[in-house]
Amino acid sequence: MNSLKTELGSLWTAIKTLSFKETFIFLSVAVITFLSMHYASPNFFRKVFDTSDDKFYSFLYWCSADGFLMFIIPMILIPLVLKGKPADYGFRLGDYKFGLKSSLLFVIVMIPFLWIASGNESFARTYPQGGPFVRENISVLLYYELFVGFYMLAWEFFWRGYMLFGLKQRFGFYAIFIQMIPFFILHRGKPDIETFASIFAGLILGIQAWRANSFIYCFLVHWAVMIFVDVISVLRYKSQSYGIGIDAFIKLFTN
Repeated sequence: MNSLKTELGSLWTAIKTLSFKETFIFLSVAVITFLSMHYASPNFFRKVFDTSDDKFYSFLYWCSADGFLMFIIPMILIPLVLKGKPADYGFRLGDYKFGLKSSLLFVIVMIPFLWIASGNESFARTYPQGGPFVRENISVLLYYELFVGFYMLAWEFFWRGYMLFGLKQRFGFYAIFIQMIPFFILHRGKPDIETFASIFAGLILGIQAWRANSFIYCFLVHWAVMIFVDVISVLRYKSQSYGIGIDAFIKLFTN
């Protein structure tokens, strides 16, 4: 009994040394991620509404639910619990010159890699994630991408804003690695090449947010990349043009 009391006393002493801000951020990220995984997924939507739809409505639900959890909830927690401002967590323009230049550079560098990846038919058929309804109806693609944009805004704010800037003061540059780990893990189930690339994407976007003092430019990069992937995948499907050579590129637009 004395041993247990000693252990509990040591544990309580250690707990009292913890900073409220960082502890709350770690716990809130864990809880929000749990809610996202179990109650904001397309599978949850299909289970609740007992539907086997073509992924479209379940995807819109996913974007909306995750947008609420990862953007709206932290935006409420920051002033209410953490007594801070959204700007303290990267929701600002920051160094916009660096942010815009680096975003343009990242997108230009990414396009050749995305072109190569989309040449794999199984990769191309994964996108758009809204399924055949989006792929078959180009007119739907515009407002579909608006939902994707809201999701990406929430996703980037959650990792490169709320978590990165929330942990920056205590952990310094290590905060970039801390936010990369769950970001990478949550890519599980995506095509292998995308999952592996998310390790480096998490680090690069984290560095960009750190340097620009804003997560906004990470959002612009991520959204632009997703739009390109969706559009190129639809074009490949429509033209049945796979591969990465010049002939595949010409067929993409001539068919």
